[in-house]
Amino acid sequence: MNVVRLLPVVVSFVLLAAHFSRNGIAALVVVSLAFPFLLLVRRSWVPRLFQVVLVLAGAEWIRTTLMYVSRRQAAAESWTRLAVILGAVALFTACSGLVFRNPRLRRRYVPE
Repeated sequence: MNVVRLLPVVVSFVLLAAHFSRNGIAALVVVSLAFPFLLLVRRSWVPRLFQVVLVLAGAEWIRTTLMYVSRRQAAAESWTRLAVILGAVALFTACSGLVFRNPRLRRRYVPE
């Protein structure tokens, strides 16, 4: 059942890969798609690494939101729906790291 618990983390990285793909940054697409395979490593540093990277990914989504909103505002286009959707993605991504607070996942990544 740990697969289900880790699903938000994997979805966050797939969304991040799609974001980088849309912007034409192939190297970060590969990194974003490969990163979840580190979840197979049972080491104590894995949860912390993922939490830090997910917060940084959330910050990237916020930066992207602000950039697209300013573009839409400059073009006098509607931007509210864009801000809500990308804000929700940013929140989902940043909060995905909280799955590692689950007791079963804590036991999975015990210090050695």
